[in-house]
Amino acid sequence: MIIRPVAATDLDTLYRIADESGPGFTSLMPDRDALARKIDHASASFCRDIDAPGDEHYLFVLEDEETGAIMGTTGIEARTGHTRPLYHFHHNTVVHHSRDLGLRRQVETLTRCSHYNAHTEICSLYLRPEYRRANAGKLLSRVRFLFMAQHPERFTNTVIAEMRGVSDHAGQSPFWSWLRQHFVDMEFTSATNLVGSGYTDFIEELMPAAPLYTHLMSDEARAVIGKVHPHTRPALGMLEAEGFRHRGFVDLFDAGPTVECGLRDITSVRRSAQCSARFAGAAKPGHRYQTAGPVIVATTGAMDFRATVTDQAWIDPDGSAVTLPAHIGNQLGIPEQAAVWLLPLKHAWTGSRTQPAHPAATPADEQGERHYAH
Repeated sequence: MIIRPVAATDLDTLYRIADESGPGFTSLMPDRDALARKIDHASASFCRDIDAPGDEHYLFVLEDEETGAIMGTTGIEARTGHTRPLYHFHHNTVVHHSRDLGLRRQVETLTRCSHYNAHTEICSLYLRPEYRRANAGKLLSRVRFLFMAQHPERFTNTVIAEMRGVSDHAGQSPFWSWLRQHFVDMEFTSATNLVGSGYTDFIEELMPAAPLYTHLMSDEARAVIGKVHPHTRPALGMLEAEGFRHRGFVDLFDAGPTVECGLRDITSVRRSAQCSARFAGAAKPGHRYQTAGPVIVATTGAMDFRATVTDQAWIDPDGSAVTLPAHIGNQLGIPEQAAVWLLPLKHAWTGSRTQPAHPAATPADEQGERHYAH
């Protein structure tokens, strides 16, 4: 499995992924022209020299090297709200209190806002069902943090992720069904398609700006506020293990939660490290090395970025070098002694940048091997 930047030749497969991912996956819409522009934008973003994040969009694909098939996608929006606002509802509690009458009541509200403008957003994570295998979901998710660790100047100090909310087998959202009845008479897929295509004027024109009292909503709509789609629960669990937390902001259309974490606080960013690569025909652990377990290995750079996962990496005790099978060098296109970045998937090794993590501080998903797929 090889992670690489998206290319123009991926357009047909990207269209199939956008189509099969279904409603609510607004970062990839089944529109060939829009997808072609997204690929061009991503290619230009990888090539730019960056001092501070702007409107860059980094889109990666996961390729099966043996067949050339595209297994999935993953992406990073460098700075949200750069060209258009990013809207949410803020789920909050309001207290109504009368001292004279001795009455007090707490009610929950949803208030439209654009709190998360100018933040880095991870997005476009999709692993095709027929390619769900060991470590594929982890590679798609965590390679973004490894790329951020390499290039912090390209991203903001806070990273967010919008999680897909609850919808039924037909793609209908209970939350949107209530909003549609009272405010915006539009199909859920039509609304998400408009947002995916970049049109958001109708939000200011039709979506309620005043706080919504959730106790006035239907039971079905209220029950899904801040909840994720069943298929998204593993992805949310992975992000929570990375340090992401929900701060009360939910999607306007399906009420799915948005989670956030400081860039430098992300577990995978802290655990990634750079070292020198050595290659051997059949590397074996010896007294000079410690095995690292499954490890993401990535090249440096941006437009020529490549990454894979291997369980045949032997790291020097001081973290200065790693010995890899020769075919890994060929896969990544790097020579002997080239600089590489490493990110262990479950081992407590943290390289030379920090001290090894105490086992008790290791997130639960790092202590036991689990296979994740969005």
